[in-house]
Amino acid sequence: MKFKLGLLSLFILTACKKEVKPIGDHYISIFDNTNLYFDMGFKDGSKKLNDSILRLDAGRVLVKKIKLPNYKLQPKVTVNVTLTSNGDPWDKAGSLFVIPKNSNLNLVDFETGKFDLKTLKQEYPVITLLEKDSLNYKPNIELIRFMTPFGVGHFTNDERVKDRKPPYIPHWEENVKWSQEITHLLPLLENEVYIGVYVDTWTKEGYNISVNLDFKESEIPNHIKNKQTVIPLVNTSKYAAEQKLYDDFSKQPLSITFTAKEQYKNAKLYFITTGHGGHSGGDEFVKKEHQIDFDGKNIKTWIPWRDDCASFRRFNPTSGTWSAKEFMPDEKSDDKIASSDLSRSNWCPGSQVLPEIIDLGDVAIGDHTLKIQIPEAQVATETENNYWMISAYILYDNE
Repeated sequence: MKFKLGLLSLFILTACKKEVKPIGDHYISIFDNTNLYFDMGFKDGSKKLNDSILRLDAGRVLVKKIKLPNYKLQPKVTVNVTLTSNGDPWDKAGSLFVIPKNSNLNLVDFETGKFDLKTLKQEYPVITLLEKDSLNYKPNIELIRFMTPFGVGHFTNDERVKDRKPPYIPHWEENVKWSQEITHLLPLLENEVYIGVYVDTWTKEGYNISVNLDFKESEIPNHIKNKQTVIPLVNTSKYAAEQKLYDDFSKQPLSITFTAKEQYKNAKLYFITTGHGGHSGGDEFVKKEHQIDFDGKNIKTWIPWRDDCASFRRFNPTSGTWSAKEFMPDEKSDDKIASSDLSRSNWCPGSQVLPEIIDLGDVAIGDHTLKIQIPEAQVATETENNYWMISAYILYDNE
């Protein structure tokens, strides 16, 4: 009898619950075959294009304000990126990001001169969470980290690359596409937000890039969206004109202290890392152990490394090629090996970089410290440009 009464009560509660009206799927175009390139005219203000896009760091960073839907039912969110070379033949680091809308200081404020950090006695650019008095700065959150291929698209049909095509691929690709589900970042992707993209190009040709967000609403009746919060912690990617490429891991660990004002339930740390050092023995080509501590306890030690870079060969027509014997001392074959084939610190040309996801459990109210170490990271010199792009944020449930 009690069981039947319980079922009846559940039925009544469900029936009385107000049905949430769906708003449907949304496809939001952010950049449409937009040319991203290096031009000092943007830096000195002598050049401006009338297309609602902010061009920062001499054009290497594009930022655009976007109106996004505000869902009550749970959607699945996917970000899609298409990239072609517009004449840049090299592999470059890339980052698609969102500026947290609850950060009352941000990249746009600093780069357009709307705010001077000297009032905070803080050096710019800021790479970690900063909270002081009533002001706060929250680092950009990456939607996708990617590595551009060597010359995809622009050089695909170039006479000079015909002899470089290995027999195991049918043709050079016309572009490279990346898709990644980012539903967990929905709390940052509502109403009006700034979305930006950075590519470390140094050419006036650069790249053409298209970006869209695809929202697919759940078809389950009253499937209310998850109540979650994202806490940005750190991002060393070079989004600012005065920012140097980050090689400080060669000198000391990077520590971030933050205050949890409520319990973080089922907290997870999302961590993205890629190492660069485009020279023989540089950090890009040598395994480097990472150590992450949370509140003094090690939560992960590993070596971020990819040995499948050769699987992206079809996207890399302008990659240099050499005899295999030049790279492998015991190799006797005269077969050609491409630079893009070589194993790297998460830096395969033509690839996207997925985050490491580390369970933190329930994080208590109070102060906490995240410490990131790359003990054998190499220092950058005038001839050896070693650096690491790392970013991290925490996702937790509100109920």
